[in-house]
Amino acid sequence: MKILFILLALFVFNSHSQKVFSVDYASQADIKVFVVDYSSQADLKVFKVDYSSQAGKNDGAWFFVDYASQSDKKIFFVDYASQADIKVFFVDYKSQCGWERSSKKPFFY
Repeated sequence: MKILFILLALFVFNSHSQKVFSVDYASQADIKVFVVDYSSQADLKVFKVDYSSQAGKNDGAWFFVDYASQSDKKIFFVDYASQADIKVFFVDYKSQCGWERSSKKPFFY
């Protein structure tokens, strides 16, 4: 029972943080991301937070870290939507961020 609780706790705490690092090559990435022009095209609306403590729980509040080792997910920005795992739109306010297509949420678990 204790082991199950510990594994569950590790999964919950590790799976929700959205500290991301932008890599230089697609082969280094966990997730390939395309930035769309309109929010209606996005799978996820993203707000860039100023501090790591503000990083969301898989809700689109991203904190960009300085080193790959500090990140929970490494992302690569692709040139074409067809190359992407998810499409994002950067919003101006934290209250606007969130998933539009929940089927894509597992990419950040």
